[in-house]
Amino acid sequence: MTMLRNPVLSLRALALASCLLANGALAATQAPSSAPAAAQPKLVVVLVVDGLPQEQVVRYRDQFGQGGFRRLLDQGAWFSNAHQAHGITVTAIGHAAVLSGAYPYQHGVIGNNWIDPVSKTSVYCTEDRAHTYLGEETKPSDGTSPARLRVSTLGDELRYASGQRSKVVAVSGKDRGAILLAGKTGTAYMYMDKSGNFASSSFYMQQHPEWVQRFQAAKPQDRYYGKSWRPLLDDAAYAGDAADDATPSTAAARNRFPFSYYSESGNIDAGYYGRLKVGPFLDELTLDFARAAVEGENLGKNPAGVPDILGVSLSSHDYVNHAFGPESKMSHDHLQRLDRMLAQFFGYLDQRVGLDNVLVVLTADHGFPNVPEFAQSQHMDAQRLDGEKLMAALNQHLDERFKAGKLVAAWSLPNIHLDYAQIEKSGLKRDEVEQAAARFLLKQNGVAEVFTRGQMESSAVGGTRLATLMRRAWHRELSGDLMTVTKPYWYFGSGTSGTSHGSPYAYDTNVPLMVMGKRWIKPGAYGQYAEVVDIAPTLAHLLRIRPPAAAEGRVLTETLR
Repeated sequence: MTMLRNPVLSLRALALASCLLANGALAATQAPSSAPAAAQPKLVVVLVVDGLPQEQVVRYRDQFGQGGFRRLLDQGAWFSNAHQAHGITVTAIGHAAVLSGAYPYQHGVIGNNWIDPVSKTSVYCTEDRAHTYLGEETKPSDGTSPARLRVSTLGDELRYASGQRSKVVAVSGKDRGAILLAGKTGTAYMYMDKSGNFASSSFYMQQHPEWVQRFQAAKPQDRYYGKSWRPLLDDAAYAGDAADDATPSTAAARNRFPFSYYSESGNIDAGYYGRLKVGPFLDELTLDFARAAVEGENLGKNPAGVPDILGVSLSSHDYVNHAFGPESKMSHDHLQRLDRMLAQFFGYLDQRVGLDNVLVVLTADHGFPNVPEFAQSQHMDAQRLDGEKLMAALNQHLDERFKAGKLVAAWSLPNIHLDYAQIEKSGLKRDEVEQAAARFLLKQNGVAEVFTRGQMESSAVGGTRLATLMRRAWHRELSGDLMTVTKPYWYFGSGTSGTSHGSPYAYDTNVPLMVMGKRWIKPGAYGQYAEVVDIAPTLAHLLRIRPPAAAEGRVLTETLR
C-alpha cells in the first residue's frame, strides 16, 4: 500500500485540481505522466573507514588514483561538512550511528567500554557471554553479539520488509565494527587476531557456511609473512608529512618504514596476526573476505529480487593513526594504499553486480587529532591527561571536603560514577557532591567542561554545540554522574606516544560522507551541514522501507535524482 507522506500537500494538490477543472484547463490539456521512479538498488554497500578524518581526504585528494576515493568524489555526492554529531567519538558509537540513524542516548552504545551502573565493573560494547566465536578462542569480554544495541538498524528494517529474504552481511577487522553494522538480524564476521581467520559467532549461526570454510582453509592471511610495508609513492609525495622523529610513536622504531610483518617466535603465530592489524594488509584481507561474501551469499543477485546490504568496516587506518598520528608518512601512505584497494573493489562490484545496480556509501566512525607533540610544534596547547591521576586527585578532594571516604565509585572517562549509596549514608546531598566534583575538575589543567547528572536529567546543559553533542552522548540508564570534556587538542591518556580520539571537537567529528549511485544520486560537492545519522533515513527512503526505530537524521534530499 502506498501511503501519502504529506497530507497537507495532498489537500493543496486537490484544491488546485478543483480550481483547474472549474476553469476547463484540465479538460483542454492532458498533464504529462511523471517519469518512473528508479528501481531499488540490488546491493547497498556501506563502507566505514575506521579513524578517517575528513581533512585527510581533502589533503591527499590530488594523489588518489581514478577508481577509489576519486571515483566517489567525482561520481558521487560528497559532503564536506559532515559530522559524527555526538560528543564521545569512538569506534563503537560511530559504527552504531551509521545504520541506526540514532544517537547514543537512544541506541545505548555509549563507548567501546563503559561502567555497568549496578556492578560498577567494565563492560564491552558487544560482549555477550551467552555466545562464542565459531572455532575460535573466546574470552568473556570478546564481542559476539549486538545485545547491547537497543535499537533497530537499516538492515533489520530491510529484513523485516522483505520477509527476511534480503541478506545483510557485515565484515570488519574489529568485532564491534562488524556487529554494529550487521544489527540484530544480519550476520557479522570479524577478524580473529590469534588465528588470522574471519569468523562469526553462535549468535548468528552454529556452523560457518561452506564459502567461509573454503576461505579459512586457503589461509590467505599467511601470505604476508616476511613481507614489508614500504611507501607506495615517490619520496617527494610525502614532503609535507611530519618527520619520523618529530613525534613519538607507539610502535617500535624498527617498525617505521619499512614496516615488517613477522613474529618474535620466527613462526606464523598470534604475534604475526596481531601485527597485521597495523598497516594495509588487514584491509586487503577484509576486502577479500567481502568479495567472498558477495559470491558466497550471492549478494546483489538475490533470487527473491530484493535488495541486499554489505557492510565493510576497514579497521587499519585507526590502528595506524593511533600509532603514528594522521600527520605521519605512515598514515598518508596507508590512505593511498586504501584508495587503490577501493578502486579494485569497485571494479570487482562492477563486474559482479554492475555498479549501476549498486548504491555505495562511505563514511567514518570518527576522525583523529594530531599527536600532541606535533600539535605543540604548531603552537597548540596539546597534552595527554592522565585519568588515573585525575581520579585520585578528585577522590582526595571529595574526601577532604565531605569526610565521607572514597566517593568516586568507578570511572571510564569521560564518564565518572559517584557512590550514591555512600553519599546518602553520609547524609550528603547528591547535587552538592556532583557540583563540588565538577568545580574541582574544572580547575584542573586540560579540562574544558564538566556536566553533571543533575544537569543532564533536567536538560540544564545549555545551548552550545558542545553541550548538545555531550547530551546526545549521555544515556540516562548507563552513563556516569559526571561527564568530563578535555580542552581542544588534549585527550585522556597515560602514555607517552601516539594519539587518540573521543572528543566533541571538529578534528574528531568531521568525517567523510560520500554517496554514489548513478540511478539515485546527483554527483557534486555539497557544503550543507550533514550528519552520519542522515545515512540510514536516506537509504531507507531509497529502499522504500521504514527508517530504523530511533533514527533522528534527515533524508539528504539535495543529493537525490
